[in-house]
Amino acid sequence: MIDFHSHTLLSDGYLIPSELAQRAEVAGYKALAMTDHADESNIEAVLSALLQVSERLNKYMSMKVLAGVELTHIPPRDIPYMVKKARSLGAQVLIGHGETLTEPVAGGTNLAYIKAGVDILAHPGLVTASEARLAAKNNVRFEITTRGGHSISNGHVAKVAGAYGVKMILDTDTHSPSDIINLQWAEKVALGAGLGKKDFKKIQKNAIELLDKALS
Repeated sequence: MIDFHSHTLLSDGYLIPSELAQRAEVAGYKALAMTDHADESNIEAVLSALLQVSERLNKYMSMKVLAGVELTHIPPRDIPYMVKKARSLGAQVLIGHGETLTEPVAGGTNLAYIKAGVDILAHPGLVTASEARLAAKNNVRFEITTRGGHSISNGHVAKVAGAYGVKMILDTDTHSPSDIINLQWAEKVALGAGLGKKDFKKIQKNAIELLDKALS
């Protein structure tokens, strides 16, 4: 399992980074990105802490630990600036908090993150065909999520991504220990979104590709 979307108590997660990493390693993960919610108020502190702890954990753990952020509820006009800032601060994985159906995310958020070139557009809700075309061009990946609530649009996201050649990533959006999954459960979520076993293999290849990019 390679998971690019998780949260620690540096934002709204339940665990300190070291415990989250330990639990993921025991569950058999090959890589975990810690991507706490961030905006202008906390991005420097969050990334500094995650980069520091991930560097130390990678000296001892069998899996790879990555430091990133999920830019969350950023006004669309500020998204380009925040994406550049996150990159400049060393984010290895950059997620945009998409227009999930379960939160009042501002309209235009999906498009702004796609234009700015985030690595992953998380739970993008009723993402449009035109947004998908641009995401394919900009190599922005759409997230299929295992998280309750956000996952209700998985089927739509998978359908649009498949139609327009957008790469898909399957993540947990982990906040608590019970959110950590195995590869078998990940496959079930993909199948539940209307994808096939071949699609799931492509998702795994996409994850390896993004991991290699993050580590380069």
